[in-house]
Amino acid sequence: MKIAIASDHAGFPLKEEVREYVAKLGHEINDLGAYNTEPSDYSDFALLVGKALMAGNVERGILICGSGVGVCVAANKMPGVRAGMCHDTYSAHQGVEHDQMNVLVMGARIIGAALAFECVDAYLKARFIANEPRFVRRLNKVMAIEQQYMPEAAGAAFKS
Repeated sequence: MKIAIASDHAGFPLKEEVREYVAKLGHEINDLGAYNTEPSDYSDFALLVGKALMAGNVERGILICGSGVGVCVAANKMPGVRAGMCHDTYSAHQGVEHDQMNVLVMGARIIGAALAFECVDAYLKARFIANEPRFVRRLNKVMAIEQQYMPEAAGAAFKS
């Protein structure tokens, strides 16, 4: 699977560990920065991951900042991006299975590498449960909200 990963300066050390871990799992990584701990703006990196998803260059994304909140808020401003902050394995897989989450967000100041790896595993192994009518119905409602308030969004309703 092609995965875009990015962080701001606060998330950089954890991003590096997660990037190496995901590569060892055999996934293709598109590292979009930051590339050091010099102060940077989380929104710039959320934009890069969102653009990679919107362009179809990657299948999923991983974003990391200090708390996770900043990149999560910024990423969810983009059409087609469904970012969820997950600091536990249940949320990491359930967000994909029920809500078709396509960006895993973590806070580097909240969790350590071992738990981050477990969350990444749960996220990458999960698939949207497209044969469950309630999940499809709910996703279509989310997409309708997106189309109403983000008219440039080209996403059509999900069909199972």
